[in-house]
Amino acid sequence: MRSNKGKGTKPELALRRAVHALGLRYRVSRRPLKEVRRTADLVFVRAKVAVFLDGCFWHGCPTHHTVAVTNAGFWAEKVRRTRERDTETDRLLREAGWHVLRVWEHEDPVEAAARVADLVRRPQAFDQGIPGNDGRSA
Repeated sequence: MRSNKGKGTKPELALRRAVHALGLRYRVSRRPLKEVRRTADLVFVRAKVAVFLDGCFWHGCPTHHTVAVTNAGFWAEKVRRTRERDTETDRLLREAGWHVLRVWEHEDPVEAAARVADLVRRPQAFDQGIPGNDGRSA
């Protein structure tokens, strides 16, 4: 498990390149809230936007998550706790006035970057519940 990188993964680098190409500047692997020990992959401080790029296995992607053969109970519980922590993180950030966007690692980085740009440039659209702006697509 030591070979699993926490940051700087291929999907994360692809998303960062795509977001940067749209002219947006951001902080990498930073805590949006100092008092909460959770790190977002991309942070837009002025816009108060936190972007999380979630791995399909670790975060239980409904499309690509595979059940572990060895130690299945352990891994199922680990994924359940991760998803629970993700929900809590989203809640804490939203309560503090932040906008949260979660992107699956399998998503097209250019499409995900467009969603990031929309949120950074027009956060009120996401607050008003515009269809398709639920923060994460499958």
